[in-house]
Amino acid sequence: MLTLENVTLKQGDFTLNADLLVEAGQKVAIIGPSGGGKSTLLNAIAGFVDPVAGRILFDGHDISTDPPGHRPISILFQDNNLFPHLNVRQNVALGVNPSLRLSAADEARVQQALAKVGLEGYGDRKPAALSGGQQSRAALARVLVRAKPVVLLDEPFSALGPALKEEMLDLVAALVKDTGATLLMVTHDPDDALRISDQTIMVADGVAHAPVDTKHLFANPPQPLRDYLGDSGT
Repeated sequence: MLTLENVTLKQGDFTLNADLLVEAGQKVAIIGPSGGGKSTLLNAIAGFVDPVAGRILFDGHDISTDPPGHRPISILFQDNNLFPHLNVRQNVALGVNPSLRLSAADEARVQQALAKVGLEGYGDRKPAALSGGQQSRAALARVLVRAKPVVLLDEPFSALGPALKEEMLDLVAALVKDTGATLLMVTHDPDDALRISDQTIMVADGVAHAPVDTKHLFANPPQPLRDYLGDSGT
């Protein structure tokens, strides 16, 4: 279970408050207007933004001051963070050991992850030789080998076309189902949330609200969400 206990986040003049919990194994979308604090919330959970008040807990343990690499969390950003001078296998292997010194068992994990995301046989290619969708798959494979119980997605598929984005979302949903990981996914698209998330956190007016059932939220949107969705929400 991931808990944000009376958390206050500040960046310049911006303040975001969050008091919520996410049950283990849930797939949760985070939606709200641009600049509302969605990525700030995700970065705080990941350890890149420090709360000025409150605590972030995982399974009852306070992780508020733990550095990002020590948290039970993997995060996938918009740009995929692939290193252009490394091949696909090496980029994925960074999730196992940053020194790239792998045991036979580690190497097997890397190859298995590549196969799971549909990149078997692509390990020797550089990121520049991959399509946008394949780059996203490589980045997802690195998340997979880290085997963390919480996976954070900060709109990593936003640059993909609609059909390919849907394919990647379905792949993410299948992978977290297989591993039992908890998923939190920032999106600006209600269709993304409805496609794979059990629950949705609305971030608006300086508050990250507690997760609610996704279908119910979009069927009966509160006024801030109506304002954000505009005609698409009616």
